[in-house]
Amino acid sequence: MTFSLYDATVTNYLQILGAVGGFLDKSLTHFRDKGIDPAEAVEARLAPDMAPLRFQIVSVAHHSRGAIAAAQSGVFSPSMGKPDLDYAALQGLVSEASKELSALTPEDVNALIGRDVTFKLGERALPFTAEGFLMSFSLPNFFFHATTAYDILRHKGAPLGKRDFMGRLTLKT
Repeated sequence: MTFSLYDATVTNYLQILGAVGGFLDKSLTHFRDKGIDPAEAVEARLAPDMAPLRFQIVSVAHHSRGAIAAAQSGVFSPSMGKPDLDYAALQGLVSEASKELSALTPEDVNALIGRDVTFKLGERALPFTAEGFLMSFSLPNFFFHATTAYDILRHKGAPLGKRDFMGRLTLKT
């Protein structure tokens, strides 16, 4: 069996997006049981100079489905955030990203190998190949923001554990 770009990216995105959706659901149940307004969690952050949960979830979607879209179009720019999203909308964003990525085939993603992708931030432009962009930029950012979202929810008292972060494992059949 050959290991492909699809296996290295989309499979990881889907596993962790499923986990993020799960820990958002579990946290919401906790907040409701404890009488905590979920809007409080949306604005929560671990340190004053860190972005809040909302930004972390938007970034999870942006560095998964948005990264694949960038590899297809050839250009990636940072997310400007979505300051108006509430907890339910964040859950929807994760679900939508999973749905869009689930529609991709290995052939769709593997065909991106060798394509040019440029990261643009104002006047700055960083050139990548699609696989270099996905593996060295997108995936690390994706995992960083998923982990930070998990940590914020833990910090807010949600009863989450490592298994909640891991999501559905790919076991030998």
